[in-house]
Amino acid sequence: MIISASRRTDIPAFYAQWFINRVRAGYCAVPNPFNAQQVTRVSLRPADVDAVVFWTRSPRPLLRHLDELDDRGYRYYFQFTLLRNPRWLDQDGPAFSAALDTFQRLARRVGPERVIWRYDPIVFTSQTPPQFHADTFGQIAAALRGSTRRAVISVMTPYRKVQRRLDALERQFGVRLAFCNRLSDDCLERLVRQLRAAAAANDMALTSCADETGLARCGVEAGKCVDNRLLGELFGLDAPSAKDPGQRPACGCVPSRDIGMYDTCLFGCVYCYATSSFAHARANYHQHDPESPSLVGWYDVPAAAC
Repeated sequence: MIISASRRTDIPAFYAQWFINRVRAGYCAVPNPFNAQQVTRVSLRPADVDAVVFWTRSPRPLLRHLDELDDRGYRYYFQFTLLRNPRWLDQDGPAFSAALDTFQRLARRVGPERVIWRYDPIVFTSQTPPQFHADTFGQIAAALRGSTRRAVISVMTPYRKVQRRLDALERQFGVRLAFCNRLSDDCLERLVRQLRAAAAANDMALTSCADETGLARCGVEAGKCVDNRLLGELFGLDAPSAKDPGQRPACGCVPSRDIGMYDTCLFGCVYCYATSSFAHARANYHQHDPESPSLVGWYDVPAAAC
């Protein structure tokens, strides 16, 4: 079993102590996002966990626990989002300089092959046009040279909740939106050529995440964030290659068990699909108990019931 920690929230940034407490307990409880009365007990025993994939923008709070994870025999790698967007897009995200320092520290600690750089999602607006992303990606790639071997890109999907937030920004700041499907093919292809060149110049492979916007036709390989091939290369695991049926059609990830909960991340990224309400996320965070079997609330499932 592969553990995803987590597509739904930033566990390393905000819930590192809870995670290590659950590792010590050997399990956690995860309520169904659509039916909180349906709760699953997920084993976190090393014998049951093939690997852990961490998703994060700021794993610094987890760094002090890595020795314990190693001593207990866990295999893991990081999907690390590092952007340099205007503050109105990343309202409460980590400062770029601090995030860059953490990325480099983590890479020195676990190795660059185990820290995947995510430059995603790419949000096109009147203030963040394609050339903004070409320049910013190139600058970050140069700063990360030697700290990662892979860069992942995607273009923002305008989910309804995201569209409402961006519409509010447009009214408040006069920021005009330009989604990828409104860009010309030539414009997208020119941007991708620039990103591919910057990645190659800094010894990184460029892949896409759940591409629905034509990146493949621009020469970007479709990637897998939960990647059976990478798990084989890093740890010698023979993970099944079949796609996770629970993920959206364009996603190539192999099956994993997500232990996070929606509406619990505090970074306030305007484009975030996992947070429906920033106020609700803050309220949930204040209800969080690091001793609880579940991330929020006190959901539990006795071992005998499994």
